[in-house]
Order: sequence, then C-alpha cells, then structure tokens
Amino acid sequence: MKKILPVYLRVPIIFFAVFLAMEYFIDSGDRPAFLKYPMISVFLAVFLFLLIAIEMVVAAVDNVTYHLLTEEQRRQLEEAKEVKITDSKLYKKIKKWLVKDRPIEEEGELLLSHDYDGIKELDNDLPPWWTKLFYACIVFAFIYLAKYHIFGHDDQTKEFETEMAEAKLAVEEYKKTAKDLIDAETVTLLTDAGDIAAGKAVFQTNCIACHRPDAGGAIGPNLTDDHWILGGGIKNVFHTITEGGRDGKGMVAWKGTLKPSEIQQVASYVLSLQGSNPKDPKPAEGEVWVDENAPKEAGAKTEEAKTVAQN
Repeated sequence: MKKILPVYLRVPIIFFAVFLAMEYFIDSGDRPAFLKYPMISVFLAVFLFLLIAIEMVVAAVDNVTYHLLTEEQRRQLEEAKEVKITDSKLYKKIKKWLVKDRPIEEEGELLLSHDYDGIKELDNDLPPWWTKLFYACIVFAFIYLAKYHIFGHDDQTKEFETEMAEAKLAVEEYKKTAKDLIDAETVTLLTDAGDIAAGKAVFQTNCIACHRPDAGGAIGPNLTDDHWILGGGIKNVFHTITEGGRDGKGMVAWKGTLKPSEIQQVASYVLSLQGSNPKDPKPAEGEVWVDENAPKEAGAKTEEAKTVAQN
C-alpha cells in the first residue's frame, strides 16, 4: 500500500494532533491538562503505544502480502508506488476545479494587441477559485442583508449588549456565593448559628489577647457595650477589622491574615455579644453609635436609652 507520509512523520503528526485536541477541549486552567490530570498522561502513553503497535502490524501484513504476490502483481505495485501525487487523478481533478491554466504552447492565442515597449499582455481568464469565491461572497451578502436588515435579526451590537447583560447577571450570581469577594460595602450581618460559631472560633484564636475571651476589653476596648470608637454596625466593624484601628494606637489590620468571609463571621459574632454584660468590663470608649438606616422607631428607642443612661 502506498503511503503519502513515512511512518517517522505519520506517527508524531497523529500523536500531537490528538495531544493538542485534548489540551484544547479539556479545561485545565493555567496548567497543561496532562500535568493536572494524570489519567490524561496515561491515556497519551497508551495511545502512543497502540499507534506504534498498529504501524508495526500494518507493516508486517504488507510484508507478508507482498511475498504472496506474483511477479506481475509486484511489478504493478512498484509502478503504482512510482506515481507521484501530482500525477494522481484526484489531484488533477481538484486542480482543474480550482485552477484553469493553459499550456505554454497556446500562449499565442492569448496575446492581445496591446504592446508597451515590448511588454505584451495575455488574455487569461480569472482563476476558478477566485470567481467561485466571488460568487460565494455575493450569495453571502444577500443572506446577510436579508437576515439583519429585512428580518431584523440581532446584529453584533445587540449580541454584544445581550452577552454583557448576561455576563453581569452571572457575575452578580457568582458574588452571592463567593464569600471572599465581599467588602465593607457589600458585607451583611450573619445570624446563622454555624456562622456565629465560626466567628467565635476566629475570635478565640486571634482576639482574646486584647479583648478578653468574653469581649469585655483589656488592651482593646469593651466590645459588648453600645459605644464604638470607629463606628458600630456590620459595615464599620468589618472595615475596622480589615483595615485596622487608629494609626499608632489601634488594632492592626487583619486583611492579610483572615479571609473576608472569616472577617464577616467574626464581626457578626462580635455584634452578637452586644448587651452580654461580662464581669468587670472595661469602661466604655468612644461614642454611642446609632444606625442611620435603622427605622425611626428603633432610633428613637436608642436615643431614649442614651438619655436614661446619662441621667
């Protein structure tokens, strides 16, 4: 059997074609698929082994078949192997469909009467591939005109706007579940018992040295009263823990140590301790914080409590 490519080219080309296809279609992030997924490497190794084995089997079958041929059949086989690709019927058919050339002997029939300083012009037809492509472009233009300007199908601008809107919604949905993308503007108060317990664990690990286990205050302020140095509420507490307290005498910034989700949990836990009245608390520091976004009734009650406390 005549083969267009020799085995030392055929095997690497097939192998790397499969390798590149797997790298393209398998999502492996910033690492090659065959490194991230060991089974891919195993598959490629087995595939290469089978590829080489198939070539050896085919070569052995060709060898046995050749020795079973008669002298006449061997001669015909050798003649077939000598035929070049450019002499094959398929090649000539494709060439004729794409290129309409004329032999050099017919050049005299193509000469025009134009003669510029001895430079003569031939009346050659346009190549078939060019004219076919031109007609295809005309057909495409009519289809495009009908689709976008007559039937009103979404054009590139509308498709872009639609895709951007869908992407924005996808990002918003992702942010809802991506806890570590929150910041001081998007953080919300957690009330779930599991989150409060997780916040307590973070507090016990990192905060009791300055605030005591009961949050009554030591080096740091008392966290159980209604006074706040840098503002209360989940957004202010989250920001204070993240960025740190007052320069030179406040709490260090924890954003390099704790994840945003952990800061949200510990901030929610701290706020859950409001009014817990620990034993021997540190005197109040800062000012009474009132949530401006709270309902007026709740705000009035807070102001009333403040007045009672002062009296």
